[in-house]
Amino acid sequence: MDHKQESITGPAVVVIGGGTGLSTLLRGLKELTANITAVVTVADDGGSSGRLRRELGILPPGDIRNCLVALARDESLLSRLFQYRFEEGPLSGHSFGNLFLAALSKVTDDFEEAVRLSSRILATRGRVLPASPDLVTLRAELADGSQEEGQASISNSAQSCRRIWLEPENAHATDAALRAIAAADIIVIGPGSLFTSIIPNLLIREITLALKEAVCPRLFICNVMTQPGETLGFTASDHLEALLTHASPGIIDMVVVNNTAPPAAVIRHYLSTGAEPVMGDDVKLENMGVRVVMADVASSGDYFHHDSRKLAATVMSQLGSRQAAS
Repeated sequence: MDHKQESITGPAVVVIGGGTGLSTLLRGLKELTANITAVVTVADDGGSSGRLRRELGILPPGDIRNCLVALARDESLLSRLFQYRFEEGPLSGHSFGNLFLAALSKVTDDFEEAVRLSSRILATRGRVLPASPDLVTLRAELADGSQEEGQASISNSAQSCRRIWLEPENAHATDAALRAIAAADIIVIGPGSLFTSIIPNLLIREITLALKEAVCPRLFICNVMTQPGETLGFTASDHLEALLTHASPGIIDMVVVNNTAPPAAVIRHYLSTGAEPVMGDDVKLENMGVRVVMADVASSGDYFHHDSRKLAATVMSQLGSRQAAS
């Protein structure tokens, strides 16, 4: 079987984030361009990723694995194999893809090379890069002033985050990620868990500086629903304000906000979990110096989240339309 990676064609799109939100966007983008670079958070410390990180001293592979599979040209047997999760025995909870990346990183003594080789095996349309080569720990100050350590603990906290930071604070960015940002035709931040998947990337100072210097459009994709424990009660402008406060002003030109509402039955389900649709307060966003792109980017069905194709089409429609933040 030929596992050569597809030739790089199409506009250069850099996406920054983590979690399921990033994978959703990548599935849509790969149909529109093969020139994709996903810069993925390395702050995950839960589940299989956390176990491998603690036991083997490697970067957490879970979000990276999900992005590789999302970019696979044909999400068939190999992709399903990478996503297979063991349910019994000492491997219980581990996915095959996580174990494969862990083993390959030990064989090559280079995690980034392991990801690159895995990308060839899966024949991805685009590439996946860890945001940093360093092992980092996410810490948070919660609404009551207490502190929480670790991405998994912060995500599961009943309280909202007041601020977050990385340890060590001087974590470096991967060189390839910085080169990709500098050469991008468009840069997309999000969607995903604001405090535990998106902002951790921007706490790496070199990435934020690269974003400030970028000359292409820079989009922030706001989530369609609030997230209990992270963004309870947040409007779209609250999302952007938290992002800019932790990173730096002047790194976002446009904000994509969903303008459709979920069915009543779906809303009732989410309200029972403490989540609600994010209000698109476009006037306040515009007063923050960004252009607001209101669009139907949500899926219909039993769950209310971003639709891969709608979101990707909206992103690509903004190529060349940068409006610098004032």
